[in-house]
Amino acid sequence: MKISRILHAGYLFESNETRIIFDPIFENPFSRNSYAYPDVEFDYAQIKQLKVDAVFISHYHDDHCSLESLQYFDRKTPICLYCGHEELFSLIKELGFSNVQPLATDVVVHVGSFEIIPRLALDADVDSIFHIKAEGVNILNVVDAWIDPSAMSKLKETSWDIVLWPFQTMREIEVIAPSLASPAELPPEWFEQLKILNPRFIVPSSCQFIQEEWSWYRKTYFPISYQRFQTEVETQLPNSKILRLNPGVSIELGRDYLKPIEALSWVLPKGEQDVDYEYDPNLKPTSTAEIARHFTELSIEQTQKVLNYCEKDLIEKYNAMSSGLSGEWTLILYDHLGEATSFNYNLQDGIIKLAKPDSRRSWCTEVPITKLYAALENGESLSSMYLRMQGMPFDDIVEDPLIACLFTGEFGTYQKAQLKTLRQTGTVNL
Repeated sequence: MKISRILHAGYLFESNETRIIFDPIFENPFSRNSYAYPDVEFDYAQIKQLKVDAVFISHYHDDHCSLESLQYFDRKTPICLYCGHEELFSLIKELGFSNVQPLATDVVVHVGSFEIIPRLALDADVDSIFHIKAEGVNILNVVDAWIDPSAMSKLKETSWDIVLWPFQTMREIEVIAPSLASPAELPPEWFEQLKILNPRFIVPSSCQFIQEEWSWYRKTYFPISYQRFQTEVETQLPNSKILRLNPGVSIELGRDYLKPIEALSWVLPKGEQDVDYEYDPNLKPTSTAEIARHFTELSIEQTQKVLNYCEKDLIEKYNAMSSGLSGEWTLILYDHLGEATSFNYNLQDGIIKLAKPDSRRSWCTEVPITKLYAALENGESLSSMYLRMQGMPFDDIVEDPLIACLFTGEFGTYQKAQLKTLRQTGTVNL
């Protein structure tokens, strides 16, 4: 079996002329502000010529299911997708794919010489993991998730050659609400599950990106370096070897050997490839005003759309939800000059209305106005909005009214925005 890393959770598997791809991302950056790390470019002319027998997508998040990357495949390519939302299947079909298949846990999918078995992830409403079999070799692709205990009872019976393990505990909540930050450690559950699996090789997987050069996220978002992961895991699992696969790197794996082979010609390395993450737990967050200066100015019409949302649409949507929050909340928008526009709200038992400024405010939410517009118009995800909360009277950030209104009950906004753009460029159904 040949295994090649693409980017993040993307892999190409080859066996006896059969080729399958998992979670393909051919974008740099992807998900708006995720830059390949180490840095790479892609040869799109070659990618368009790829002949693959199936594409497997583990879940709907935009760093795993991107229509801008899927557009390069022949529209007859089977797309096998784990997702409980029928809408995403429709969006992929609207892109022109004629064979879009749902995946179910523990149901084997045969593609040429491969057997692919989706297994239950810990968050089964979102993720799946994959058991990949061919030529007597067993690979477990854990993608972004941890493994559900019921799935582990089935997986422990297999002799694993490689486990593709998500090695980063991304601090998405901590950068939004720095007051919730705690020491970054490798979770003990990792060691418990990896010891049960006891693979020959462990690949630190599902990462390989970093934020903008000016962003404080670069040293706060990813706390686990490649070196730290290798040191701590090999200490706990002395019979397993850590195998780093940079983008484009390929290996050939047999039941009793592993060797490097020629790299993918369409993944083009840029600069040093064996880079590592530098985490600084003491780094002071950059002010939202300063962050907002890095984004472009909105037009008058775009600005008015955001202001109308804050004055009317947010209130109407939040009041239609079920919430028990009470308190004084301030929403602050920062423009490209770092200047602030504030909205003050009163919440009483989940009902929200505009209010006069109150020095007793319970909490504050800050966001660059350009990013709020992008969330409303282009499906910008929470992880790239540079939203900041301070003094909130709750531990779950999704209780914040702005986050609740933008993301509760919404699905596929990122992919819908992509499809709209692809239609405008004439890419749909090609």
